[in-house]
Amino acid sequence: MKMTALALAMAACCTTGAQAQGISDDVVKIAVLSDMSGPYADTAGRGSLEAARMAVEDFGGTVGGKKIEVVFADHQGKADVGASRARTWFDTDGVDVVVDLNNSAVAMAVYNLAKERNKLVLTSGGASDALTSEACIPTGIHYTYDTYAMASGVAHAMLEKGKKDWYIMAVDYAFGKAGAETVTNIVSKGGGKIVGRTNFPLNASDFSSFVLQAQESKASVVTLVSAGNDTINAIKSAKQFGLMQKQTVAPQFMFIQDVHSLGLKTAQGLTFATAFYWDRTPETRAFSQRFFERMGKKTMPSMVHAGTYSAVTQYLKAVAAIKTDDGPAVTKYLKSNKIEDFFSQNGHVREDGRMVHDLYLVQVKSPEESKGPWDYYKVLATIPGDQAFRPMADGKCGFVKK
Repeated sequence: MKMTALALAMAACCTTGAQAQGISDDVVKIAVLSDMSGPYADTAGRGSLEAARMAVEDFGGTVGGKKIEVVFADHQGKADVGASRARTWFDTDGVDVVVDLNNSAVAMAVYNLAKERNKLVLTSGGASDALTSEACIPTGIHYTYDTYAMASGVAHAMLEKGKKDWYIMAVDYAFGKAGAETVTNIVSKGGGKIVGRTNFPLNASDFSSFVLQAQESKASVVTLVSAGNDTINAIKSAKQFGLMQKQTVAPQFMFIQDVHSLGLKTAQGLTFATAFYWDRTPETRAFSQRFFERMGKKTMPSMVHAGTYSAVTQYLKAVAAIKTDDGPAVTKYLKSNKIEDFFSQNGHVREDGRMVHDLYLVQVKSPEESKGPWDYYKVLATIPGDQAFRPMADGKCGFVKK
């Protein structure tokens, strides 16, 4: 009898432990932290929220018999605001995973909190490749793109055309600094040189002085390390001052919303790398048309929107497979399984948290080449993921085994 009682007690203990590793608080809570009102709102923002909601609805609204909830907040482009919101989510509101984070400084602040609390972060919007290098955390997955991959794609394309002299215009915060450093290294290794650089504030109102400095450099390539409204306004200014007539403007980060805002007459010929294009395959078109309808027929999905949908879907698949929303456990599963869907081809998550997948080199069509609204890109080439993203051995992720 004593042995039986002991065995029952041990069984009860073990069962309780197993349940503790199940769905926490009987709900899977996903938080979208994005720029809802600032310069990056169009390329992420509400679209990222709707993409996450679409993923949950397509999954059936529950996982393992437990409800899935989506909450959101505006980080306002401020690391302290983002960190404060994430702290409340983790400590009080029972949030299991944070997605988007389309500001690298915000992403790094949230990573620090997630590391302390063993929470999973799926960075589908942030860009700095430091997130899988010196700022990496065991439960952080950098999903859609990064500064290295975007710089690598456009730099190699331009260098192959013999364009060796480069000028850098970079936004003055973590994302811009990382991108500028990356393109400097790639251009130098490719036999080119950086002849000048200028930094401009986030959401700058006047680019005339920056454009004139780039023009005076006579560099064959002027590369923009920026995104959203900053990229749009820089290209408009470059067009206005005639820079694009004699020098090649090569944006490292260009979104389809940027092209739409500029118009094909201004944007035609721009060449850059992208992680997603809505009109590339039947699968990308099917998702994008649904997203387009959901957004009131105002926008096709950006690569952040598509990446957010994919990241949330893969997260839910992991939770369903291992029957827990425990951050380290889900991270381990995602790092152990291939990621293949309409967004990700040849996808897998490395030990440092980099989700490696194919990218695409595209060129903006001329007005005459476009067959209608949002028909903007010509896909010139597929860039295999292992060529696009920085090799893990070249990073500085502290927990990666050397």
